[in-house]
Amino acid sequence: MRTQVAIIGAGPAGLMLGRLLERAGIEAVIIERRSADYVLGRIRAGVLEQSTVELLARAGVDERLKTEGLVHDGVEISFDGDMHRIDFSGLIGRHVTVYGQTEVTRDLMEARTSSGASSIYEAEDVSIHDFDGARPRVRYRKDGVTHEIACDFIAGCDGFHGVTRASVPKKALQLFERVYHFGWLGVLVDKPPVAEELIYAHHERGFALCSMRSPSRSRYYVQVDADEKVAAWSDERFWDELRRRLNPEVAERLETGPSIEKSIAPLRSFVAEPVRFGRLFLAGDAAHIVPPTGAKGLNMAMHDVRLLADALIEHYGDKSDAGIDSYSAKVLARTWKTERFSWWMTSLLHVFPTTGAFGRRIQRAEFDYLKSSRAAATCLAENYTGLPD
Repeated sequence: MRTQVAIIGAGPAGLMLGRLLERAGIEAVIIERRSADYVLGRIRAGVLEQSTVELLARAGVDERLKTEGLVHDGVEISFDGDMHRIDFSGLIGRHVTVYGQTEVTRDLMEARTSSGASSIYEAEDVSIHDFDGARPRVRYRKDGVTHEIACDFIAGCDGFHGVTRASVPKKALQLFERVYHFGWLGVLVDKPPVAEELIYAHHERGFALCSMRSPSRSRYYVQVDADEKVAAWSDERFWDELRRRLNPEVAERLETGPSIEKSIAPLRSFVAEPVRFGRLFLAGDAAHIVPPTGAKGLNMAMHDVRLLADALIEHYGDKSDAGIDSYSAKVLARTWKTERFSWWMTSLLHVFPTTGAFGRRIQRAEFDYLKSSRAAATCLAENYTGLPD
């Protein structure tokens, strides 16, 4: 097989890149090691920056988003029950939209299926070759038969554990990582959200988050130790612990029910430098990971693939490699700004093993400053809703 761009990974980053290239008349094949059902079954958050919403519109996959997405003009932050709202709309005239990553993936996947663009699922033993030369190739095995795709470029959208970054020589990579000693225990429940906007809560027992997927489906999280097991948390134990960490009036409004999904997500920060190696480009979780506290993972991936799509469109349309040559620098510049914000949110809202009494007083002082300073609140609003390029 011959194509212009081989995209490894059929998550939202790979699917969005494929969609943007398809609409620009550039051939792309997506290769995914999992089944389509498995990809759709992954439960992820979905707080979309305005730039991500605009990108979905550009890709022509925003019809359901426009009717089902929940526009939020702010968030609530709580410290030991003391509530403070950050008014995005009033401070900077922007907002975010709550629309699950699973739904973004579904919309992109259905658009690709409808157009007949090529996607290869359940591809085994995927490997990439000669990406540092002029003739990159991708090999994989499907139904016992080995296949090879010749291409001009390879896009690594295959996540943190994917093959693309692992194929780069170690001496060509610099890796930065921080692994946190706690995770988020999340529960999905078919009950109305406890509030109209997200609530981030710091409590001496640990962090909690009240989020939602729709007006009738809610997603809640509590901070737990990294070695905790889901099986140790009954629904009753989870709801009791969540109530303890929330403002009493919020806890009183909480509607509980049987969980329809329960899992623990580890927290880490990770950056790979650079993110371009000849004709191979890393995007999304293959290039960087942030703690979910700042709601940035999906938005960072969408920013990456927009830059990459524009660079490839410029390459084929204008015969210019300016966008390709600047891709890594632009991605990393935004990545580190986003890592800083996610680190700050995580540091403010979580209890760390070494926090101690002094550390909690510092966190409280930071929260009080956020309440009293318009500049601090504006900074949070600008970062949460999405920094400009």
